[in-house]
Amino acid sequence: MSANLLRLLDIMALLRDPERGCPWDVEQSFATIAPHTIEEAYEVADAIDQGDMTALKDELGDLLLQVVYHAQMAGEAGHFDFEEVAGAICEKLLRRHPHVFGEIEVESSTAQTRAWEAQKAEERKAKASAAGIARHGALDGLTRGLPALTRALKLQNRAARVGFDWDEAAQVLDKIGEETAELEQEMRIGAPKDRLEDEMGDLLFACVNLARKLGVDPESALRRADNKFESRFRRMEARLAENGKRPETSSLDEMEAEWVNAKAEERSGP
Repeated sequence: MSANLLRLLDIMALLRDPERGCPWDVEQSFATIAPHTIEEAYEVADAIDQGDMTALKDELGDLLLQVVYHAQMAGEAGHFDFEEVAGAICEKLLRRHPHVFGEIEVESSTAQTRAWEAQKAEERKAKASAAGIARHGALDGLTRGLPALTRALKLQNRAARVGFDWDEAAQVLDKIGEETAELEQEMRIGAPKDRLEDEMGDLLFACVNLARKLGVDPESALRRADNKFESRFRRMEARLAENGKRPETSSLDEMEAEWVNAKAEERSGP
């Protein structure tokens, strides 16, 4: 184990020491740290999107701290420690890459992806058997804690692997039209919020399906749309400011006009 990793483990152990540690760190639990773990993973993704390698180094360190934190708490409770976490992922990587560490050969990355998924399915089946669960379903093992778009994509991928899928992306466009019409109908009759939420969810789920059929990651696509909206909105604000105005003191028509100009500037480049 590297000197810096050992140092990090020692620092974490001291922070959690009931007598000499940090009161805040000592009070934490798996549940209270979990939101920070998710946040740090998103900050890693953001640094990658920005192409900022300095920020990526820092954010990866923050994410590593989350792993060390959870492992420290698990060790204190007698469940496992960091060494066991590292050992488990090593064994998993060896098991899932027999074409690298064994005698099996694969012809392409696509074939490897199929083999990887098959291996994961066997592992899930083994876990279910060990837990005394006789029947293993195609959707077993998908955590509900995933972001909704990511979980929708995984659910659809699992269903597709057993043949429950559209033949072509164009068919999903038809489904999106159908779901849009159903949402419009609920809006027209003034349906309660839970009905609108149901129909809105169906529409979003269908959009994820279209992204999947097009080979587009929906989370990445939406993140790009977020960034595009932010960039254009800031350009609009700047253009309004040049005329001594702010969005809240401008009409919708004025903002729309500057929005169109902001889009044109964006397309023309610097």
